[in-house]
Amino acid sequence: MVKLATTLLGRVYKFRDIKEVLSKANEERAGDLLAGISAGNVKERIAAKVVLAELTLEDLRYNPVVPFEKDAVSRVIDSMVNEISYKNIKNYTVGDFREFVLSASSEEIAKIRDGLTGEMVAGVTKLMGNLDLVYASKKLPVTATCNTTIGGAGVLASRLQPNHPADDIKGMLASIKEGLSYGIGDAVIGVKPVSDNITSVSNILRAIKEFMDKWQIPTQNCVLSHITTQMKAAKDGVPIDLMFQSIAGSEKANNAFGISIALLDEAKEIMAIHKSSKGENFMYFETEQGTELSSEGNNNADQVTLAARCYGLAKRYNPFLVNTVVGFMGPEYLYDGRQVIRAGLEDHFMGKLTGIPMGADICYTNHMKTDQNDIDNLLMLLGMADCAYVMGVAGTDDIRMMYQSTSFHDIAAVRSIFGKKPIKEFEKRLEELGIMGEGKLTSAAGDPSIFGL
Repeated sequence: MVKLATTLLGRVYKFRDIKEVLSKANEERAGDLLAGISAGNVKERIAAKVVLAELTLEDLRYNPVVPFEKDAVSRVIDSMVNEISYKNIKNYTVGDFREFVLSASSEEIAKIRDGLTGEMVAGVTKLMGNLDLVYASKKLPVTATCNTTIGGAGVLASRLQPNHPADDIKGMLASIKEGLSYGIGDAVIGVKPVSDNITSVSNILRAIKEFMDKWQIPTQNCVLSHITTQMKAAKDGVPIDLMFQSIAGSEKANNAFGISIALLDEAKEIMAIHKSSKGENFMYFETEQGTELSSEGNNNADQVTLAARCYGLAKRYNPFLVNTVVGFMGPEYLYDGRQVIRAGLEDHFMGKLTGIPMGADICYTNHMKTDQNDIDNLLMLLGMADCAYVMGVAGTDDIRMMYQSTSFHDIAAVRSIFGKKPIKEFEKRLEELGIMGEGKLTSAAGDPSIFGL
């Protein structure tokens, strides 16, 4: 019998089901308030956390926030559970599991990862403080290999994001040259195009690959168009190292993206045959808290739990990269800097606990109650937590997407503060080009003319 009530200071708090417990145990979030599912006050939130701490991981497995019979994501995640790993932890309460994650070694945690579901991952996250999330994340290394390997010790990689408001390839190349001159782009050179036209997408992929080949840059190319466009490009023989798609934590929300499990499966099969990259990890996914609510696909579940389910779904495809675009959707979902910071730490921890290489686009829109100082704080916290990669955007200002992120200079600064480096092969090439030396940028850094005018 699942216990769904507790008494605090003489008052009894009762919850309808596990989904309500998860929702009300969540830290304050604008999206949950908008959906009408958040705790009414701090006392109710604490009561929900108390109840959650006493639930078992088995309770969470068999009570997904979207029922198995109604949702393909629920079914997929459960089908991937390793029953041996699960058997070793199923009787843990969520409180016990929190203590295990904080006290266990990296190797001990790795042994039980495959026994987890999104609800379990979300549940333990809700009992963690920000410091807990940083501390635990640092113990959860995850590596993957495309052309290069992400997630190595002492590495903070970066996605070079040379977006252009008119999809002008010369403009993109100018931004690529500048970013590379600051040591940015070792995770991927990834463009979010204005047009989803197959010709435009193919031309951008070819241009990036030609530049990579000419200058012998060891990284990956990617164009963040709809996955169906990339599938066509791959079958047409266009060089594509990484295939991208935004995903959500429910079947209904994924349908709103124009995708399904079957389509993602087909995309992976196509890439396995036609990819221009070398390694076994060649998929790339983005997520964001609030996605499901924005498409009315949240099933009255909270945005943290749905985000955790995204990472469970992503794991099916053995991705090279996954990142949260924390803050991009605006104040309706993450109201201010405090909520953005918390969400970024939650997403990063949940992805790594699930077992995927997790990065972050630390960003915000200009109508949010936040600023670049909040973004700096989250960037530093994720640097401490051994985040796999972050975004490199010229001047922090993405002129195509109209939002603020992290700059080339920001990443260089955080690498210097924490003694981190780019991916090894990438760093070696930058040393050959005179951009880096002894793990640091040289006086030549920031000069795009290194790559020609």
